[in-house]
Amino acid sequence: MLTVGLTGGVAAGKSTVAEIWRKAGAQVASADDFARRAVAPGTAGLERVVEIFGTEVLLPDGTLDRRALGRLVFADAEARRRLESVVHPEVRALAREWTARQRDAGEELAVWESPLLLEREMESEVDIVVVVQAPEALRRRRMAETREMDEEEAQAVIDAQLPDEERRERADIVIENSGTRAELARRALGVLDELRVGTS
Repeated sequence: MLTVGLTGGVAAGKSTVAEIWRKAGAQVASADDFARRAVAPGTAGLERVVEIFGTEVLLPDGTLDRRALGRLVFADAEARRRLESVVHPEVRALAREWTARQRDAGEELAVWESPLLLEREMESEVDIVVVVQAPEALRRRRMAETREMDEEEAQAVIDAQLPDEERRERADIVIENSGTRAELARRALGVLDELRVGTS
C-alpha cells in the first residue's frame, strides 16, 4: 500500500485537494479530525489539557472550548508547545492506527491530510509527500474572504508557518493552485492517477 502525506500552507488549497481525492474514491484521513479525537470528552488527552490550562478551556457540556484554548496558546509559544506535546503524539498514533486499518482492508492508497506534516517531521511516516502551493497574495485574499482576516492578520498566520520554498524542497510532488477550482481539480486528479499507477 502506498501512503501519501498531503500538506500545504494555510489557504493554499490542501483541503480542497483532499475533498477532490475523496470524491474520486481515495481513502483520505484528516489530521484535524485526529486532533479533535485526541481531546474528545473522556480521553486522556482532554484530561491532560485541562490539567495544564484549567477548566476555563471547557464548554459547559464538557467538550473543549477551542476558541478559548486558541486565545491562550496563539500568542504564547510555551503554552503552544505544551499543548502540542499532548496532541501531536496522539495524532501520530491515531494516524498509524488508521493506516493499519486501510492496509488490512486491502486499500492500495492511503492519504494523510495534515497541515503540519513537514513541521512535525512526519514525512518519514509516509511514502510520498504532496504539497499544494499558491502565491502568498492569493492566499491572503482567500483568508480575507473565507476567514474574515485583514491582510496583516493573514500575513502573520502565513509567516508563522514553514516557508513555501522549504515545503517545495521537501515535496515529492507539488500541485500549483493559482487558478480556478476547475484547474486545481484537473491537476489534483492527474496527480491522483499518477499515485494510483504507482501502486500497481
